[in-house]
Amino acid sequence: MPSDFLPTPLQFLKGVGPRKAADLTRAGLVTVEDLFYRLPFRYEDRSRMTPIASLRPGMRAAVLGEIKSARLAITRRRGFRIFNAVVSDASGAIRCTWMNQAFLADILHPHLMVVVFGDVKLDSTGLHFLNPEYERVTDDVTGVHTGRIVPFYEKAGTVTPNMQRKLVRAALDQLPAAIPDLLPAELRTRLDLAPRRAAIEASHFPPNEASLDELNAFRTPAQRRLIFEEFFLFQIGHAWRRHAAGTERKAFVPTVDDRIRAAAAQILPFRLTPGQRQAIKEIVDDMQRGQPMHRLLQGDVGAGKTIVALLAALVAMENGLQVAFMAPTEILAVQHYGTIARLLAQSRFRVDLLTGSTPGLSKHTVCSHIERGTTNLVVGTHALVQENIRFHRLGLVVIDEQHRFGVEQRAALRAKGLRPDVLLMTATPIPRTLALTDYSELDVSKIPDLPPGRTPVRTAVTPESRRDEIYQLLRHELDRGRQAYVIYPLVEGSEKIDLKSATDMADHLQAEIFPAYRVALLHGRMKPDAKGRVMQAFAAGQIHILVSTTVVEVGVDVPNASVMVVEHAERFGLSQLHQLRGRVGRGAWESHCILLYQAPWTDEARERLKALASTGDGFAIAEKDLELRGPGDFFGTRQSGLPRLRTGDLVRDRDLMEQAHREARRLVAEGGLVGELLQFVQERWERQFGLIEVG
Repeated sequence: MPSDFLPTPLQFLKGVGPRKAADLTRAGLVTVEDLFYRLPFRYEDRSRMTPIASLRPGMRAAVLGEIKSARLAITRRRGFRIFNAVVSDASGAIRCTWMNQAFLADILHPHLMVVVFGDVKLDSTGLHFLNPEYERVTDDVTGVHTGRIVPFYEKAGTVTPNMQRKLVRAALDQLPAAIPDLLPAELRTRLDLAPRRAAIEASHFPPNEASLDELNAFRTPAQRRLIFEEFFLFQIGHAWRRHAAGTERKAFVPTVDDRIRAAAAQILPFRLTPGQRQAIKEIVDDMQRGQPMHRLLQGDVGAGKTIVALLAALVAMENGLQVAFMAPTEILAVQHYGTIARLLAQSRFRVDLLTGSTPGLSKHTVCSHIERGTTNLVVGTHALVQENIRFHRLGLVVIDEQHRFGVEQRAALRAKGLRPDVLLMTATPIPRTLALTDYSELDVSKIPDLPPGRTPVRTAVTPESRRDEIYQLLRHELDRGRQAYVIYPLVEGSEKIDLKSATDMADHLQAEIFPAYRVALLHGRMKPDAKGRVMQAFAAGQIHILVSTTVVEVGVDVPNASVMVVEHAERFGLSQLHQLRGRVGRGAWESHCILLYQAPWTDEARERLKALASTGDGFAIAEKDLELRGPGDFFGTRQSGLPRLRTGDLVRDRDLMEQAHREARRLVAEGGLVGELLQFVQERWERQFGLIEVG
């Protein structure tokens, strides 16, 4: 058998015709290696044979015995037949019945030894097995489907779990004793990892003495070896690319002196927290290195990331470099522009705004200033990545809420400079496991604390039946001069989905509930200038209640707002609810977040709302959100940095991902990559993990 059996297409295996091959391909199974690395999702112990005399109704049991009699019965129903067999052992006999499986008459004959497995039933004729699984026994009672710990696989089209089990067994029987292993020998020895061939065998057909609990928790040495292998190969690609990027040299290396420190002190509106000071130190240290910075700045809602980014921008501008500050929405871009322009008003730097709705003449003027270098800092949306935008000396790129941009957009903005420093920011706290996947090539800074004066938001999970109490709270806050948000999941009503629409409820609140106050509507389908007018009026206190969809989820800053009411909170994600809650609690007074839910609600929805009410720690909430939703839904479909994994689970196996991350970086730092491992990274890495190279 050739040693290159693993790359063999499955269509060439015996029993795999064109239809099965197509179904397997749709499930991501193209080669023998793919088949081996699609681990069973659960295991069932069929190794212990139960004496027939010990069977009881409701038991799930395996029996080893001899077929004493077998016959095919014809029923009144046309074409429907029943196959009956009586199986006996030394303790007794039991009837086995298979519905509409006439072909068994050619397989199961009297005097044949078999293992049958299934649920024991009781009817008027006594105990029997109904449609049990079976396996003919030769000299070895340890078969494929019975008489052992049996693996179960997810169905792949017409390929049933039983078919996959037989296919895996047949492929394993053809697998050579020695197969290639990309894990370095030193690493395998030091971590006491099982040999690759043995790990594949034991992960699919474990020995009967293996712990069923460990198998179903994916904690056996064989399973963990294969999961670690996949994680390590993923991390080694990131570590190598990070190492390669470290050899790049940027065109301009900023320096920091007392003059720049004094300029920074002049624009600071408040004293920095310890977390902010540490973050700006890490960022500025990176900026003063010869290699381009690639750093992610994480900070909870209201942690003060913008002022940290502005101080980094000031360092770049004081060194004669331009700064591009990209935000995901026009509302957020306008708000950032207002904040930055105000703080830099007394400085010598020009700040401009460029969005999709910037008028033509103004856009031409701004573009000219950017190209000549007279614009020092430009704040904008994805309009900044358009081809006609040219920078004079772009030295720092800041991308806020970066997960809302595609990989190509982020790379396009970065490409407008000559290897500029890149600072990504997010107010969506990212669980460590995901930070080691989507951001593995980045350095990460965190701002764990909140600015002084911020008070925790009181969060209440409230049924819709207590709506009148919530309106009383709203009225009390409005009478004190505060403002409020009311968030709805839809813009317009739907007959198919029983949700209140923001449009209808804005009218209802204005006309019937709060006629003495001004209620306004904000949603994503409004034109940008209309949205801008509403937000400006709300920020100025001219609007008392802002009824909105999740367009206000990120970045909107109105310190006077003290109440956030989320309608149908059971339909929102946990991180999204945390972002919405972050719109209040920005002033010096106590604020409230009311999560209104409508029964019936799911256990998962109850768990989400309970988690949000129990803590204000965004990082703890992110870990819980990952646990509840899984990594794919955590970021949504726009994210392309998550690996396509065959064996590992980012939530279940987070300890192995952290270990793989450490080992990959250690290997690259100590000796680089050589041989087959280097070839894998260069030729197969992106394709295997379904990733897009970022810039």
